[in-house]
Amino acid sequence: MEDNNTNKPKHQDKIVALDSLSLGISIVAAIIIGFGIGYGLKQLTGYTWTLWLGIAWGIAAAIVNVYRAYKRAQKVYEGMENDPRYAYRAKHGDKSFDKDDDED
Repeated sequence: MEDNNTNKPKHQDKIVALDSLSLGISIVAAIIIGFGIGYGLKQLTGYTWTLWLGIAWGIAAAIVNVYRAYKRAQKVYEGMENDPRYAYRAKHGDKSFDKDDDED
């Protein structure tokens, strides 16, 4: 029987976990960088709306980061459909959440 972990690097799981953890940091960093660009533009031009333009760019960059992380996670979970450990749950659903615990 061949081990399918032979092709994976030793710390691949840790790298994936750190990549997911860095999402929160990247959201804050994107907004701070956008603020910095907007503040710099405000100092150069004297217009207040350029500050808001920079903040909007930062928020847009943060949204793009969240979208990319979502797509990456979706690809990982799509691969689980063919995994035999999860085949029963994919075929028949998860029955543990069907009961309503509020009716005690």
